[in-house]
Amino acid sequence: MIRRTGLLSRIRTALSRSRAVALVGPRQCGKTTLARAVAGAGRTHYFDLEDPRSLARLAEPMTALEGLRGLVVIDEVQLRPDLFPVLRVLADRKPLPARFLVLGSASPALLRQTSESLAGRIEIIEIGGFSLADLGARRLARHWQRGGFPLSYLARSQAASAAWRAQFVRSFLERELPQLGVTIPAQALRRFWTMIAHYHGQIWSAAEPARSLGVAETTARRYLDLLTGVYMVRQLQPWHENLGKRQVKSPKTYVRDSGLLHHLLGINAEDELLAHPKCGASWEGYAIEEAIEAIQPDDAYFWATHQGAELDLLLFKNGRRLGIEAKRADAPALTRSMRIALEDLKLEQLVVLYPGPQRYALSDRVTVVPLAMVAEGGVAALFPKRTGARAVRKQAASRRDE
Repeated sequence: MIRRTGLLSRIRTALSRSRAVALVGPRQCGKTTLARAVAGAGRTHYFDLEDPRSLARLAEPMTALEGLRGLVVIDEVQLRPDLFPVLRVLADRKPLPARFLVLGSASPALLRQTSESLAGRIEIIEIGGFSLADLGARRLARHWQRGGFPLSYLARSQAASAAWRAQFVRSFLERELPQLGVTIPAQALRRFWTMIAHYHGQIWSAAEPARSLGVAETTARRYLDLLTGVYMVRQLQPWHENLGKRQVKSPKTYVRDSGLLHHLLGINAEDELLAHPKCGASWEGYAIEEAIEAIQPDDAYFWATHQGAELDLLLFKNGRRLGIEAKRADAPALTRSMRIALEDLKLEQLVVLYPGPQRYALSDRVTVVPLAMVAEGGVAALFPKRTGARAVRKQAASRRDE
């Protein structure tokens, strides 16, 4: 039994302060299991909108829901968009007799419906599969190879995991997306998704995918936004400010789940992954996803200039400006690009995530950290508050200015 303690805590905190909470993510990522764990032994009313019995109970939704007390869970809420206006009325009652936890397969339409009907009343939590923090540091290799979808990670063998991912991709394209109103042919979207896998970690340009598919660049852009909206692809936006340098202004694209990335690349075993040309890019994307999940930043970007300086991840967290580089190397060293990023972006600290076991400093503000430490403390483990001589000098200068 893998308990997703951090995520459970976030959901319970959200329910304590918000009238309604939406838990959104792709199919098979564990939303229902999390909801049942949150419900526990308390007073809970559960509606699964794929169950005919729940649908029958909600034939008259206002009548069915207004008398309930405690926690009301509605699973697969995107199948009944007519419930959102009802939930708005019920969430406005004072005193509030019930709180609502709604679960939905992530889609732009679902997020639009919640924001329009329940604005100011609902807190949205986006989730994926298992994170490294859920599993523990010693399971890093398996997690990187298989990805975080529970049934892929927990499969009895690598072959069974690969078979599950193949079936998931097929079902997602042929059944799940059409249920969300997507009319793009599954084969065309499969080819596009595979192209994104081969461009994983690169600056996005619509020209080549559009030319390969025989579609307009605007159509390729629409495909990309669609896969981003259903949480299969991450578009990491560029950060740019007035530095007197030409900076990259197009996003980077990543397949969010490393297991799905490896399936789309045709990688079925660990030795194939380590020998593959995209091994380094796969590690970069995996490290970025784990860092974002562990740190929960206010904003996340990448940064690059046309002169060659680059930073994999620029995070803003509680007023702090933090940098992350992902290097699949035995002993990463300080580079010119890191020094430029430190000074140009005025980073408080920069961390280099690598697969090794030891933490060590490259300079006063640059530290090499094992990615496994992400599972052991999130932002506090990666970016401890600075209390050294540099911080003391900064505090003294601040007092003099006052």
